[in-house]
Amino acid sequence: MLKEKLKNHHIILASGSPRRQEFFKNLGLDFEIRLKPVKEEYPTRLRHFEISNYLAQLKALPYKEELKNNDILITSDTIVWHDNKALGKPQDEKKAYTILKSLSHKTHQVITSVCFTTKTFEKTIHNITDVTFKELTDDEIWYYIKTCKPFDKAGAYGIQEWIGQIGVIELKGSYFNVMGLPTHIVYKTLNHIVDDA
Repeated sequence: MLKEKLKNHHIILASGSPRRQEFFKNLGLDFEIRLKPVKEEYPTRLRHFEISNYLAQLKALPYKEELKNNDILITSDTIVWHDNKALGKPQDEKKAYTILKSLSHKTHQVITSVCFTTKTFEKTIHNITDVTFKELTDDEIWYYIKTCKPFDKAGAYGIQEWIGQIGVIELKGSYFNVMGLPTHIVYKTLNHIVDDA
């Protein structure tokens, strides 16, 4: 299994997300959490998965000089793409309402990019999931915002939370990708990395 294959490697997860950390625990992998601040800005010319790819790679930069031969650094970024633009994290309740209202009764894309960096190479993958919401009432939107305070979430929602349970009517792709990590591709890529080493 993958844990046995990785026994001579050291995985560094550069993410403060409790969900991503839980995913790695559930995959049965040993890993270290190492955090460094990164200003998450990207060139305005970038579109779609180019944005999440860029940000995942940007998050790897502060670590590159300190990586040892057996280290595998994993960085990632998730964006919500809707109406030909990336929806960021809402700064306040009003912005959260505006975002969720725009997603109501429509389909948007959740894109997660994961960057794998070692001392000798870098590989970035991405995964896309189509998410469709029912028509959300103002009462439902405001109840969710007041209850769950989704200000740390791209697109102003977490699919695992109340609004996902009552509002998502169709999902095409990986559910875990929407939560922040396409676990099936991470598993596959790590297998490839150690098999090709």
